Amino acid sequence: MLKRIVISMLIGIVVGVAISEFSFIFLRETARPPQEVVLTIPVGTAEKVARGEQPPSIPLDMIFVVGDTLVMVNEDNVDHKLGQLWIPANSSARLELNEEQNMAFECSFQAGNYFGLDVRQALTLGTRIYGSLYAGLPLGILIAVYSFVIPAKKNENAPA
Repeated sequence: MLKRIVISMLIGIVVGVAISEFSFIFLRETARPPQEVVLTIPVGTAEKVARGEQPPSIPLDMIFVVGDTLVMVNEDNVDHKLGQLWIPANSSARLELNEEQNMAFECSFQAGNYFGLDVRQALTLGTRIYGSLYAGLPLGILIAVYSFVIPAKKNENAPA
């Protein structure tokens, strides 16, 4: 009986780890400590935006972790704006991202005048272990319960 419970729990935890790690593959960009992220506005961006073109070196949306700092470096000849940040020509500005949130900023360096920032909690080893156990332990208990519904294999050599 104890052997069934232990095997069931091990199967549940292995399946929980597999499911969690598969899910964490999609969260790869947050599996890092906070850092300084530099985004450069290249020369000629204002002209491209005026023509309705998207500057190729600037993404439409970005994903950050809590604690990141976004540093906007404006190499263009024109002043630019990102939400509350005013970035004069040939200078830079910093934005501290200290809480988990989704933001949509008005900006002057995107063709659509919109820049999305998604700030998420960093994916840590503790989060990964918690996710694996959160899925694996209940599954192991469920497998153990169902294992008692299935009758044990009878030993044909045992005396009657």
